[in-house]
Amino acid sequence: MRTIINVILGIICLFLVWVLYRSIEEPIKFEKEKNRRELAVIEKLQKIRTAQELYRGITGEFAPNFDTLREVLENGRFKIIQVFGDPDDPNNSEALRYDTIYKPAIDSVQALGIDLATLSKVPFNDTAHFEIFADTITYQNTLVPVVEVGVARKIFMGPYADPSFAKYDKNYDPESYLQFGDRYAPNLTGNWE
Repeated sequence: MRTIINVILGIICLFLVWVLYRSIEEPIKFEKEKNRRELAVIEKLQKIRTAQELYRGITGEFAPNFDTLREVLENGRFKIIQVFGDPDDPNNSEALRYDTIYKPAIDSVQALGIDLATLSKVPFNDTAHFEIFADTITYQNTLVPVVEVGVARKIFMGPYADPSFAKYDKNYDPESYLQFGDRYAPNLTGNWE
């Protein structure tokens, strides 16, 4: 009889150890996976921001969609004006000379390691694409281009997209966006910075 009770108590102890381990393991796994997924999305958003800045260097505005962004960066050219002489010297206007050259944008895109074909795709989700908004607004009496690109966390968090995981991180909201830019102000800062 005593042996049976010891075996039952041993099984209960093993079960309680397992429950304790699971209660510690789940938040650690969640935090690790959340950080891994967010880091991959942030890296992609940084590449999109760089591509948008290149696009703005060619057109003067931001791309309203990824097809336009890709088309211009594959076929567009940067205008580079070289200045020979000192433009601030009023006595030397004859030696001042300007030369304009054009450089293909695709060279810069490739040098930066940006893959235009997969730029719009959200990591960890084969079917999702980043949302993009671009327009011009009047900001402090000046017409300025603005852009906002992002994705809701629930799109890339996979099995951790459930709001119940907020019990491990009080700031976690799967409905919140990971994004850069602002549709109401000329700002390219990411909300992770």
